[in-house]
Amino acid sequence: MEAKHDRWVGAPVMILALALVTSPALAGEKQPPEGKVAVVNGSVITRGDFDREMGRVKQRLSRMGKLPSDSELSEIKTQVLESLINRELLYQESQKQGISVADETVDEQLRKLKERFSSEAKFKSALSDANLSEAAIKSQFKRGMAIQQFIDKEFVQKITVSDKESKDYYDSHPEVFKQPGQVRASHILIKVDPGADEAQKAEARRKLEKIQGRLQKGEDFAALAREFSEGPSSAKGGDLGYFKRGQMVKPFEEAAFALEPGKVSDIVETEFGYHLITVIDKRPGKTIAYQDVKGTLERHLKQDKVQREVSLYVEKLKEKAKVERFLNKGPS
Repeated sequence: MEAKHDRWVGAPVMILALALVTSPALAGEKQPPEGKVAVVNGSVITRGDFDREMGRVKQRLSRMGKLPSDSELSEIKTQVLESLINRELLYQESQKQGISVADETVDEQLRKLKERFSSEAKFKSALSDANLSEAAIKSQFKRGMAIQQFIDKEFVQKITVSDKESKDYYDSHPEVFKQPGQVRASHILIKVDPGADEAQKAEARRKLEKIQGRLQKGEDFAALAREFSEGPSSAKGGDLGYFKRGQMVKPFEEAAFALEPGKVSDIVETEFGYHLITVIDKRPGKTIAYQDVKGTLERHLKQDKVQREVSLYVEKLKEKAKVERFLNKGPS
């Protein structure tokens, strides 16, 4: 199922300290000398912590192709700061309850992190780039796992989702559980450069017409695709796998969904060039049965409940806490 919310930062209280250090890039820039961006009941949240978290968020937005405006960036900074404050409050609560994390558990997490790097040298280089030490990472792991244990004990283990709740959600959100029809198709592509002239286009089309003639004489589509197709799928006999509407360019999509399995299209022109398409299989659209999605749905609803309860809990902690903020939210 898709997440119901599309936020810049996500649920702040559920982003644990582990997330600060598990990205291979580890923020990617040298950090300035550490000042403070907030003080929570006497505990300082450093500028370094804030900058590392901002780096992680910016990287995620960049991978999604999002470039926030100055006003959006200011809001992101606010959310990141509040996320760090929330974590500090939850960590303080975990310590009040005497929650501790064994050194062996922390060492195991560090070992798993190191495995994401091809060598110890590259791991140390990433630490240096992020202005971090192994001791700092272990501290973050320890804090993050203490927070997680606290949330598990106080919320996850106490919150349940009834059969009625999950069934009511299923019945009231039918669009979430619909699977659109899919087509599995193969193609033979003769590329045409976007700036090609009419003579070049005609030459590409003639080349594909010769292949079309060989198909009409009974030659194997996959074999011809491997020999002549200029697309990346040529090595797989032109097989593109299953796709739904909206995943391919419009002319290609219309031709593929109109074909019956085993049939070959006429020549189709797209922005990439000229194609011959054959459909291998079709899957009709359907609604996923409740029993097939029940377990996933219950976990999803429970996660939502936990997130809401933790958010309310943190807001109550803030009402009693002494929180000082020193962040300049201007563009950076």
